[in-house]
Parts: sequence; structure tokens; C-alpha cells
Amino acid sequence: DHDSDDDSYEVLDLTEYARRHRWWNRLFGRNSGSIVEKYSVATQIVMGGVTGWCAGFLFQKVGKLAATAVGGGFLLLQIASHSGYVQVDWKRVEKDVNKAKKQLKKRANKAAPEINTLIEESTEFIKQNIVVSSGFVGGFLLGLAS
Repeated sequence: DHDSDDDSYEVLDLTEYARRHRWWNRLFGRNSGSIVEKYSVATQIVMGGVTGWCAGFLFQKVGKLAATAVGGGFLLLQIASHSGYVQVDWKRVEKDVNKAKKQLKKRANKAAPEINTLIEESTEFIKQNIVVSSGFVGGFLLGLAS
């Protein structure tokens, strides 16, 4: 009885499933389609521009904050090191950095198929929605500049 149950399993190919069920279909529903079919060109440009400007503005603010935090931390570490409060074992730091680089290379090689699929889906989305995408890029650059 148990032997016949083992033969009844179905194999699911996750890569094919992911291709057929795109992320925007899960998020917006099956009939979401492309934005081109629903909105005028002007509306698409405005939508892309506004979202791009918001993303660029946030990217600029977060980038400045991160650069300030990293630079300030490094400056404080150097001051503490020169004052004698902290001693840095640079050989150990170099060894740990090299070890981390090796681990990142291993993980990057394993993640390559998923990244290629994401890039292909993103390229297809941009091609289908070129007006919104170009508005987003323009808005993003304006957001970085403001």
C-alpha cells in the first residue's frame, strides 16, 4: 500500500512556476497587465516622475546619512587609535576581509540564476512600460539633484 503512494508524487519545477506567475500578477492580480493599456502617456510620465523623484530624494538623504556615519566612525576610530585608546590588529582585519570576500564569491555564484531571472523580468517590465520607466529615471535624477 505504501509503495503505491510513493509513485503518486508530482514534481514541481519552481523556475517554470516563477516564470508563469510573475510578481506583479501576485501583487496586483491576474488582470493587471501593462500600465500602457490603462493610462494615458501624460499620466504615465507623471506617475513615473513623481515616484522617481521620491526615490531619488530618499536615496540622496539616506546616502548622505550613511556616508556621514561611516566617515564619522572611521574618523573616531583613527583618533582613538592615534591617542592609544584602541589598537587595531591590521593583519587580522586583512585575514577576515579576505575570508569574507571568498564567502561572498561563493554565494554570488550560487545566486546567479535567480539574479539573471530577475534581470530578465525587470528588462521585460521596462520594455512594456517604457514611458513610466523613463519618467521614473528622470524623476529619480531630479530627486538626487534636489
